[in-house]
Parts: sequence; structure tokens; C-alpha cells
Amino acid sequence: MAKRNQTTENKKYQEYVEKNAPKPNYLKNCIWAFLIGGLISTFGQFVHNQIESRMGLSHLDATNATILVMIFLGALLTGLGVYDLIGKRAGAGSIVPITGFANSIVSPAMEFKREGFIFGVAGRMFSLAGPVLVYGITSSVIVGIIYYLIG
Repeated sequence: MAKRNQTTENKKYQEYVEKNAPKPNYLKNCIWAFLIGGLISTFGQFVHNQIESRMGLSHLDATNATILVMIFLGALLTGLGVYDLIGKRAGAGSIVPITGFANSIVSPAMEFKREGFIFGVAGRMFSLAGPVLVYGITSSVIVGIIYYLIG
């Protein structure tokens, strides 16, 4: 009897929470994600153009240098606490660019730095990005095999 009563109360509480929880403004969130993600990508293109023209690098070399610069900036801004503020406003707009990858590696590492370098930072650094890398690489290998077999 007590368990049935508890289940009914849990359902009532869930209904109450769903009814009173703030509803997200999807249109506003999409616009912010688009704008911030676009600004990050535009800045990355600006960096690429500057590296290519001022350093005289080939397009491919400038692309590689741009990726390094953007990952560094994403990690630096995460370390300074700025990228979290950007992410609160931009949502997915801050996750999709390469700077979001840097953020996903640096954030867990900073969170666990109290536990030491080996067990804290190094052990937790890839807790979020690790599965993404594993599944990304695995799926690209599978797609490559399928493409090879079809083509």
C-alpha cells in the first residue's frame, strides 16, 4: 500500500514539475546558436586568411595552423572561464566549432585538477571527448569500408 501511494505521489510531483518548469524559447536559442557559431566560424576564417596571406603558407598549411590557433583560443578561453559564459548564451553554437572540442577536453581536466596531474587532469581530460573520438573514428572507418566496397 505504501509503495502504491509513493508511486502516485511521484507521478503527481512529476506532473507538477512539468507544468511549472520554464519552457525554453526554441526560436531565440536557435538564433543565438546561429549567431555565435557564425561569429566563431567567421573569426576562424579571418584567422585563416591572415595566416595564409601574411605568412605565405599554402591553403592546406594555413588550414592546419588555423585549427591549432582556434583550439588554443578555445582552451585558453575555457581556462579563463570565458567560454562557459559564451556557451550559456550560444548553446550548440559554441559546441559545434573546433573551439567546442577544445572546451570539451579542457573543462573536465580543470574540474579534476585538485586530484593531481595523473589521476585528475590526465585521467579525466578525455572523459567527454574520448567517446566522441572513439565513435567518430569508428564510424569514419566503417563509412570508408562501405565506400571502398561500393566504389
